[in-house]
Amino acid sequence: MREEIKNLKEELIQKLNNINSLKELNDLKVEYFGKKGPITEISSKMRDLSIEEKKEIGMLLTDLRNETTNLFDSLKEKLETDALNKKLESERIDISLPSTKIKRGSKHPMSLTIEAIEDLFVSMGYDVVSGPELESDEYCFERLNLPKGHPARDMQDSFYITDEYLLRTQTSSVQARYMMSQEEKKPIRIIVPGKTYRREDDATHAPQFSQIEGLVIDKKENNVSLADLKGTLEVFARKMLGENLDLRFRPSYFPFTEPSYEVDVTCFKCGGKGCSLCKQTGWIEVFAAGMVHPNVLRMNGYDPDVWGGFAFGPGWDRITMFRYEIPDIRLMYQNDIRFLSEFDRKDEN
Repeated sequence: MREEIKNLKEELIQKLNNINSLKELNDLKVEYFGKKGPITEISSKMRDLSIEEKKEIGMLLTDLRNETTNLFDSLKEKLETDALNKKLESERIDISLPSTKIKRGSKHPMSLTIEAIEDLFVSMGYDVVSGPELESDEYCFERLNLPKGHPARDMQDSFYITDEYLLRTQTSSVQARYMMSQEEKKPIRIIVPGKTYRREDDATHAPQFSQIEGLVIDKKENNVSLADLKGTLEVFARKMLGENLDLRFRPSYFPFTEPSYEVDVTCFKCGGKGCSLCKQTGWIEVFAAGMVHPNVLRMNGYDPDVWGGFAFGPGWDRITMFRYEIPDIRLMYQNDIRFLSEFDRKDEN
């Protein structure tokens, strides 16, 4: 019986080493430890043994059961882990992949326009500067030759936060700040793109709109003149709106420039023949411009007898509308993916 238990143990271990599935393992356990298995059969024969033999055979059977049970348990754990991993691998879902195609984003037409404008002016030697949108009355009006009570203030229906602070109505306020910041007075060539705010809301005006202010100041001995302003605006208009455009300067009034001009360009849609866009005139107003007023120079630290220059201010929104033939300014602020997807292409201008 001792030899039988030894052989049984070796046989069982050998079979365990060849098991490849949980089903095979369970079948083997039933085969050897079941009611009709060889281990149960040996246990039933022990009643015919002497007390000393029972003790010896009982210990051998206990060792067999303990050792093989540990082997069964270890192998079962391994097979269960392997089965789970196999199932996870076969049923894996990659949650990083979208269930449906995601629409690819594109740059906003306003972003496309300002990038093109900045690239142009930087190539012409200008710096791009910025300033606060919450501005003081001093910089927004007074230092631009618009003292308190000036009637021209009525042209700009402003958003005042307090008696002295408001949302800036023009980026011209940054001109004054920049001029005041120059402790050592030197020539200036800057553009100031940014948001501005006025109480306006229709197809061509919005309470928040964007403006690009341009400023050139140099010593009078360098003869910065209206011809330089016209040449600069011609380059700008033709680069942004089309090579075949012409400019028309109309005398106007702005407190911070003298002389002052409204600047029109030939209608890019009809080529100057007259259409609904230009109201049959053949021209579209794009710029406000002029030579910097001596009072503005003086109030901001530049001697008007020594220094002179010009300023201009196109509406960045309107340039974008003209450039991409957008009929309503409000479309650019609604974040409608259907509208924005129209600009998901390489800009050819």
